[in-house]
Amino acid sequence: MSTRKFKILMVISFLIGLHSCKRMAHTDAGHKTISNTAKDVETYCNPLDIDYTYMVYNSSSNLSYRSGADPAVIEFKGEYYMFVTRSFGYWHSTDLVSWNFIKPQQWFFEGCNAPTAFNYKDSLVYFAGDPAGYGSILYTEDPKSGKWTPTPSISKNIQDSELFIDDDGKTYLYWGSSNVHPIRVNMLNKEDRFLETGVRKELINLIEEEHGWERFGENNFHPRLKEGYMEGASMTKHGGKYYLQYAAPGTQFNVYADGVYIGDTPLGPFNYMKNNPMSFKPGGFMNGAGHGITVKQTGGQYWHFATMALASNAQWERRLCMFPTYFDDEGLMYSTTDYGDYPRFVPNHPTKAGQHNGWMLLSYKGNVTVSSSLKQIMKFTSDDDDVVVNELPMKKNADGAILANVLTDENPKTFWVAEANNDEQWITIEMLNPGKIHAFQLNFHDHESAIYTRVEGLSHRFSIEVSEDGEKWQTIADRSNSNIDAPNAYIELDEPVNAKYVRYNNVEVPGPNFAMSEFRVFGLGHGKVPESVTGFEVKREADRRDATFTWHAGEGAQGYNIRWGIAPDKLYQSWLVYDTNEHVMRCLDRDTPYYFTIEAFNENGISDRGDIVFMK
Repeated sequence: MSTRKFKILMVISFLIGLHSCKRMAHTDAGHKTISNTAKDVETYCNPLDIDYTYMVYNSSSNLSYRSGADPAVIEFKGEYYMFVTRSFGYWHSTDLVSWNFIKPQQWFFEGCNAPTAFNYKDSLVYFAGDPAGYGSILYTEDPKSGKWTPTPSISKNIQDSELFIDDDGKTYLYWGSSNVHPIRVNMLNKEDRFLETGVRKELINLIEEEHGWERFGENNFHPRLKEGYMEGASMTKHGGKYYLQYAAPGTQFNVYADGVYIGDTPLGPFNYMKNNPMSFKPGGFMNGAGHGITVKQTGGQYWHFATMALASNAQWERRLCMFPTYFDDEGLMYSTTDYGDYPRFVPNHPTKAGQHNGWMLLSYKGNVTVSSSLKQIMKFTSDDDDVVVNELPMKKNADGAILANVLTDENPKTFWVAEANNDEQWITIEMLNPGKIHAFQLNFHDHESAIYTRVEGLSHRFSIEVSEDGEKWQTIADRSNSNIDAPNAYIELDEPVNAKYVRYNNVEVPGPNFAMSEFRVFGLGHGKVPESVTGFEVKREADRRDATFTWHAGEGAQGYNIRWGIAPDKLYQSWLVYDTNEHVMRCLDRDTPYYFTIEAFNENGISDRGDIVFMK
């Protein structure tokens, strides 16, 4: 055989072997490994799976936690850049799903705070966000390089700011974060170092006696404080109209949301949008969808990036979310947030970008056993804004295994801490019913991590196995040697697998202890979708901002999704609840008539919607 032929055969043999190793490697008679790296992902899941930075904000109190909040996302030359509060840099993406961190060469000492960024005609990116509230506006023509140049002037009052440059080059800086003062605007001269021109105007403020969703507190209720916070201004121009967005009532609450006022000019006057809030996610696993920005994807689809409240280690512990955003036939702006923390189609999907893809939660209330338990914590933000912390007693099953059902309760404020951070730590879930698994979301918890700034080289290393009988296991995700830092790791499988048991095997994660708040398994069960809900009744209270809902509990339902809006075909709002057949909301606008409906769901799917109920 010639040398050339021999080399060709060796290459072919190597490639065949490599492909076989990637797809399936048998390790012993009762165990097999399947790769999950063969295809591009088709879904994403909120909170977004990025390498959030540890915060310097509470380092003086030795509070160590990751956070991501107040996102400013821009498109620049067909790619995307995301700026996030106190992250000591920013992220770059080509698809709005996979984000890579860029460490800039010049940046604010304490990181940026409530940043703003603007792409001016694909020539320059402008940025502001000095935590001190004043500083130079930076600019670059190459954000990938991390090189920025400051303008030779100092702007004031740029906390929670939004820089907007209109098509005619006129420049506006919107700003404000207060429970008293309104959102304001200053005009700047882009051609003269962004100096103020002298045009300054007060624009909008909260009107809580009319707008229920603007009321301060968890579930829009607080027994003492009355003034919600108005902050996080953002501007979107669409169809010749100017959509001034703002956040209320407070970043730590489940009802943190973004509303809109619409104007004909950047300076107003602005009119309250009748279908507010525009971005709202008060129920489900991870709550909040406020203080965000709306970015137009290449191809025309709009996306709203916003802030979600984790609020476990600290009230300012937060995460990011992304929802598709639209303008309807009346020019009303709205985001689709229903099933907002379930898997959703990626932005590049040709027809259903950002929509819930139909995978349901298989792990809810699953029976969890763990290798060890240093502590298990349940936290709760009460209606008076106090944080109630309860350490749960250790429980064991009949076989002596330690239980940790806080990992399947759909509450990010409950968490479990292992006694160590090594490869002897594990979690096993016995799901209530078997199902076809498509994806996982691992929500790690920071327990006394002693990290207070951006640290490179962190990683989450683990593997995940599944079993149909609890005896024979196969590995379906292996990050044992990974260098991926993923505090909210979302893993979509190449091919679905049938299983009733899921096991996480730890190798190493950041911090002295392995800790997790929620281990979520997505897919479809093999049973029946619940029947449509019956007995749905709505009562608007004497305070028309409040409404009470009751319905008949349906057999086999995990939970229910209430939808409402200003017209039968404009049910833009939703609130997802588990294990109840009654609900109270305080987020309605006092003088607005609404249409309501409800649907049931479980691990097998979602029921048909019930009849629409109209309430004046």
